Amino acid sequence: MSTAMFESSIPELKLAFRGKVRDVYDLEDGDLLIVTSDRLSAFDFVLPTPIPDKGRVLTALSRFWFERTAGLVRNQMTERRLSDILPADQAAELESRSLIVRKAEALQVEAVVRGYLVGSGWSEYQRTGTVCGIELPRGLEQAAKLPQAIFTPSTKAPQGEHDENISFAQAVDILGRERAERVRELSLQIYDLGARWAEQRGIIVADTKFEFGVLDGEIILIDEVLTPDSSRFWPKSEYRTGISPPSFDKQYVRDWLSESGWNKQPPAPELPAEVVARTSEKYREALAQLTA
Repeated sequence: MSTAMFESSIPELKLAFRGKVRDVYDLEDGDLLIVTSDRLSAFDFVLPTPIPDKGRVLTALSRFWFERTAGLVRNQMTERRLSDILPADQAAELESRSLIVRKAEALQVEAVVRGYLVGSGWSEYQRTGTVCGIELPRGLEQAAKLPQAIFTPSTKAPQGEHDENISFAQAVDILGRERAERVRELSLQIYDLGARWAEQRGIIVADTKFEFGVLDGEIILIDEVLTPDSSRFWPKSEYRTGISPPSFDKQYVRDWLSESGWNKQPPAPELPAEVVARTSEKYREALAQLTA
């Protein structure tokens, strides 16, 4: 298991910002360098304990899916290599967790697709029979597969605040109708492609979140794609309805935090060694199965 990286340091480059998980450097030529750390965010807090290999897994999976979805939508990937802009030793150290991408204008809506009834969608369904205003059949159980995947956008909240589910009409108000409809269309297409691929390899993609941006007037796919951080992955062999199935993603950590008694106020607690080890293992298992 590799040594965990909590944050990167590249004095030669201009640090644009540190996100919850990623460090973004402005190459000042229209491109960005995104370095994915081993930081883990849960309940909108960055936890003080990194997860070894997490950044490598997220980068490898995003690269894999960017390539597989290129026939559906243009993305922000470039052909540039880190060794083109950094000394060989630095490049070698960061290569497996870095992407050089085109700078795009991020759209201010999270593009969420749900194929199964779980999480906040299940909570809303129990109250109203709907998810983000979309009416669903009566009598569905927790974790039930939906008759068809649904697009349920959310806001993009500032760090430390919660994203909020919104209706498609609200997404239209934010993006405009043409962009909102295009984002919905692309999100459902990418989810369908990814979910079918994953299920053939023993993983159910219960739901996922995409990010889109605009480059040269065109909507493109950005950030990360179908990773354990942006998706809810379930092992197909253990799936059943009526429960929230075990997962390959950070839900394992969320569950531990909920059971720990933490009140979801700062500071977030350190994770026990066994939780760190199991979470790292889950991330690596997801990568191995999806890219097999």
